[in-house]
Amino acid sequence: MTTANTTGTTMLAEGVRAEAAIDLAALNSNLAALRERTPSADLMAVVKADGYGHGALPCALEALAAGVRWLGAATPDEALALRAAGIGPEQARILCWLWTPGGPWARALRDRLDISISGQWALDELLAAVRQTGVPARVHLKADTGLGRNGCQPRDWPDLVAAARRAEAAGELRVVGIWSHFACADEPGHPSIQAQLDAFAVALAYAERAGLRPEVRHIANSPATLLLPGSHYDLVRTGLAMYGVSPVPEVGAPADFGLRPVMSLSARLALVKQLPGGHGVSYGHKYITPGETTVGLVPLGYADGIPRHASSAGPVQIAGKWYTVAGRVAMDQFVVDLGGDTPAVGEEVLLFGNGERGEPTAEDWARASDTIAYEIVTRIGARVPRRYFGASHG
Repeated sequence: MTTANTTGTTMLAEGVRAEAAIDLAALNSNLAALRERTPSADLMAVVKADGYGHGALPCALEALAAGVRWLGAATPDEALALRAAGIGPEQARILCWLWTPGGPWARALRDRLDISISGQWALDELLAAVRQTGVPARVHLKADTGLGRNGCQPRDWPDLVAAARRAEAAGELRVVGIWSHFACADEPGHPSIQAQLDAFAVALAYAERAGLRPEVRHIANSPATLLLPGSHYDLVRTGLAMYGVSPVPEVGAPADFGLRPVMSLSARLALVKQLPGGHGVSYGHKYITPGETTVGLVPLGYADGIPRHASSAGPVQIAGKWYTVAGRVAMDQFVVDLGGDTPAVGEEVLLFGNGERGEPTAEDWARASDTIAYEIVTRIGARVPRRYFGASHG
C-alpha cells in the first residue's frame, strides 16, 4: 500500500522504513520484448540469486504466466525450492548448474530437474544417484568454450561425451542439452566472442558425431540475446535483461531495447537536522560540511545492500531533487547533504527506480560504486521487504 504526497509522487505506507517495489507487469513486458528478439529460440527466465534480488518465486510465476517454460537456477537448492513451492515438471523445466560433491542428486532426480554436468566426477555422482533411485537423469553437458570457469575443457570433452553416451545407451540418462557461456558478450566486437562461437560449434559437432541428439543447444546470455542473434540456437538464457536493466549500458539504456526496470528502492527520511560548517559526517569524517547546511538520514546501509563503495557518491531523489550521499555508508544508514533544504521527516527517498520520475537508476548507482548494475539489484538484502504489484496471474 502506498499514499500520495503533495508533490504527486508515491510514498511508502505508514510505518514502513524502506521497501523494494517489484513491478511484475514490467517483468512481463520485458519477457515479451525479449521473445520478440528470439523468434526461433525458446527463452529461459533465469531466477538465480533470488531472482537477481527481485524474488525468485514471484518472478518465476510471472514468467510462467507470460508463457515461459524454462527456468534457470544456479544451485540445486534454488531449483529444488521452486519445485517445493509448487512449480511442477509439467509447468517448467528447471536447469541448475552449480554442483559440488555430495550434492542433492537424488532429490534433483525425483523432482525432475535438468542437471548440468561439467566433468566426470559429477557424472559419476549423478549416475550413482540414478542407480539408487531408478530415475533416469536429464542432462545438459556444459562445454568450456573460453570462459575458463565452469564447463568441460576441450581436451576432456571427448571422454565426457563418450561416458554420457554410454550412460544414455544404458537408459540411465538422456543428454537433453549442450551449452556454454560467454565471457565477453557485453563487449561488442571482442575477439573472444567469435572464438567461443567457433569452439561451441566444434563441441556440438563432436557430440553429434558421437550420437548425441540434444533437444536444446544454448550459449546466449542476456547480452548475446540482445546483440548476437547468431548465438541464439534453440534457447536463450535471459537474466538481467528480463529485470529491465541493460546488461550492455555502453551500448544502450533499457528503453533502447524495449525494457523497463522492474525494481525501485525507496526509504523514509528518519531525521532532518542542521549542521554547522566544518562538521564531520559519518565514520572517518570523510565528508566535512562546506558551510552551514541541513542533512537527512536515510535508514538503509550496507547491511541492506547499499554499497559502501558508493560513499560520498551514491545519488538519491527527494521531492523531485537529486542529492548525494555525504560521507561513508554505514551498516544501517547513510546521510545526504540537503544543502539547506528542509524536507519533512518521513519524506520518501528514492534511491533508484525506472527513471520515469527523473529518479536515479540502478545503473547510476553502479557508476557511483564502480561496479555493475547486476550487483546493485542482486545485493539488496532480505531486511528490505519486497512489495509486488502488477502480476498477471492469481
